[in-house]
Amino acid sequence: MASGAVLRGRGVSPGRVAAPLVHLAPAVGEPEAGEVVASADRDAEVSAIEWAAVAVADQLRARTSQATGETRAILDASRLLASDPELVSEATALVRSKGRSAARAIWETAAAHEKGVAALGGRMAERVADIRDVRDRIIAEILQVDMPGVPERDEPFVLVATDLAPADTAALTGGHCVALVTEQGGPTSHTAIIARSLGLPAVVGVTGAVGIPVGSTLLVDGGRGTVEVDPPASRVADAQAAATVVEFDGSGRLADGHRVALLANVGGAPDAVNAAAARAEGVGLFRTEFCFLDRTEAPTVEEQTAAYRGVLAAFPDRKVVVRTLDAGSDKPLPFANSDEEDNPALGVRGLRIARRRPQLLADQLRALALATAEESAEVEVMAPMVATVEEAREFADLARAAGIGRVGIMIETPSAALLAAELFEVVDFVSLGTNDLAQYTLAADRLLSDLGDLNDPWQPAVLRLIGVVGAAGRAAGKPVGVCGEAGGDPTLAPVLVGLGVTSLSMTPRSLGRVAEALRDVTEEECRRAAEAVLEAATADEARAVGAAALQRADAR
Repeated sequence: MASGAVLRGRGVSPGRVAAPLVHLAPAVGEPEAGEVVASADRDAEVSAIEWAAVAVADQLRARTSQATGETRAILDASRLLASDPELVSEATALVRSKGRSAARAIWETAAAHEKGVAALGGRMAERVADIRDVRDRIIAEILQVDMPGVPERDEPFVLVATDLAPADTAALTGGHCVALVTEQGGPTSHTAIIARSLGLPAVVGVTGAVGIPVGSTLLVDGGRGTVEVDPPASRVADAQAAATVVEFDGSGRLADGHRVALLANVGGAPDAVNAAAARAEGVGLFRTEFCFLDRTEAPTVEEQTAAYRGVLAAFPDRKVVVRTLDAGSDKPLPFANSDEEDNPALGVRGLRIARRRPQLLADQLRALALATAEESAEVEVMAPMVATVEEAREFADLARAAGIGRVGIMIETPSAALLAAELFEVVDFVSLGTNDLAQYTLAADRLLSDLGDLNDPWQPAVLRLIGVVGAAGRAAGKPVGVCGEAGGDPTLAPVLVGLGVTSLSMTPRSLGRVAEALRDVTEEECRRAAEAVLEAATADEARAVGAAALQRADAR
């Protein structure tokens, strides 16, 4: 691929960085089963197993010492498995007695351990993935090949892959990966979720990405959705300068002093700790389903309470907005979504799960009430995927009966946006999920990179619906938040405030730049920009008139 070539995809996490390309390492294949090692060579195979196990344990020990929270626990569990004397002794016995190769012996021993753990069921069965991870690490060490998954490097790199699995999250946390590029995925794919939670620029749906040769330097622009191959040195330097994170002082406000709360999106306690360190004013979206993505059965009330307390504890005396389980569509959970659906995005997801599994919602509300009682955070709870006033009223009644003080809903469907005035009669606040609102308004699956131009919060139809909700919020004197990707866009933030939005929630990395953009404008200037945008007929026109209005404000 020629230097200077620009590949295009869907930008799912903003930012510009430049670094050498590294490909996701391929999976370790099953070692040859028929090979028999000669007796004279078996000692060498045994030594290979022993040294590989020690090397893997040392690698994991080093990574564990640098990790925190859930990542540390995951890595420490793997380290203990790699150090398990039974794994090594059973594998060496296969070498000595049957002439298995070192790699094959580890494979067969791990398979036996997997079977035994899986038979135990429950939480123990979840250790199967850990056993396979250690198996692959030891085999990769024996064969002297790259470990499958995210490579370990000492220098910054851009990770390129067909797609990423949820299990890759731990490998990215605290590493040297500075951006993600994938051929598959959409704005709500695992790659996008991981990238945003870690503040990594990311572009998905990039055709031909995995064909870019090793050794290339990539300039990734997660805002524009572009990947430039071997850019000039001057552009690399510009990207490095742009990658500097703008510090947030902990207070979102306009030039005239008007307050706009700047909050963080989190998926669990480690995210919340990071958000608090970034001085977020609170949490605008706690995605509770991310605490349980690896579960095959519903978590108990006690398990949920502990998980929720971990997030609430990071924000004492500050707002934490909790979204109830949003499983389904792109985030199916085995214990919540048991049926195949032809069109899951329009199916039983979000609050609708309670129609089939009412106990799931009852348990979650109970756990949230218990967690709230034990912590000082100001907890608000909202339901996703609400389409009618009846749904909102039923949820509000259930939540208040469970002991939840402030109750709201997500505005993700055109129906909910158009009914905003009536919805404010039964709930205390609303939060706009701009990702889904765009998907349902434009009838465009947000997971399809081919439709990325439609899944755009600058689409006039989406902005007008946000305006309807904002006007209803002003009339009712109730808060209107934005917790979708639009909330972290510094160019769109002033327009959203002008439309009536009172708080913005985003990845912590975006807080500083959004705060910087807001402090350049007054509330009146935000309203004028919003009025201009609402007259636009296309997304490009909306961007242009919004930028022009705000530039005039800057020149005041």
